[in-house]
Formats: sequence, structure tokens, C-alpha cells
Amino acid sequence: MKKFLEEFKAFALKGNVMDMAVGVIIGAAFGDIVSALTENVINPIIGCIGSPNVDGFRLALIKGQYIDFGAFITAVINFLLMAFILFCMLKAINKAMTLGKKPVEEAPTTKECPYCHCDDLHLEATRCPHCAGEIKE
Repeated sequence: MKKFLEEFKAFALKGNVMDMAVGVIIGAAFGDIVSALTENVINPIIGCIGSPNVDGFRLALIKGQYIDFGAFITAVINFLLMAFILFCMLKAINKAMTLGKKPVEEAPTTKECPYCHCDDLHLEATRCPHCAGEIKE
């Protein structure tokens, strides 16, 4: 049981798990901000075209039932705003992460023949397939 608790502690305190927990909490709070923006700013602007309350867009059915298009429109606007803002934030974070890093130079996979200057020879090649020159490097 002690080993199990130690493994769980190591898992729970890893950076990825803690980052995810912080992200979920901030995401929930950010969702409230986006909902407030949609309900208090965007819906009244849309309401200028028709009804002042987007939530009032309903299609009446039989027996008092209705399809609530306004709530659906509000949810779609919330989703699109959240997706766009998260996309912009992640793009900015990824850009910031690459600013301090130098590009990694890859090791060469080919070499040049000293006789015919063909540059597509494998690094372990001992003869050039184009001029049959012996490569002693």
C-alpha cells in the first residue's frame, strides 16, 4: 500500500498533471467570462437586428413544447469565441516558447565525393557510385 501511495504521489505531482489541473480551473473561469461576453455584449448587438433577447428565438410546437433556437445560438457563439480565443492564446504561447530556442542543426546524412563532387553519397560509402572513386574519409 505504501508503494502504491508513493507512485500516486509521483504521478499527481508531475508537471503535466498539475498543468492540466490549472488549465481546467482557468478554463472554467474563462468560460464564465466568454458567457458573460456573449450574453451581455454580442446578444444585444444581434438583438438590434431582431429581438433584443436572443434567447427569445423559439419555434412553438404542439402541446406547449418549443425549439429554443436562441439558447442554441448563444451556445454556438460561446463555443466559437472560446475556440478562437484559445487558438490565439496557444499560438502566442507556442511563439513565445520558440523565441529563446536556437534551431537545432541536424547531423548530415550524406557526404560529397572528392572527385566528381556528387553530394548524395551515404556517410558510410567507400566508393562513389557515379565515378567509382575511392573515398578514404
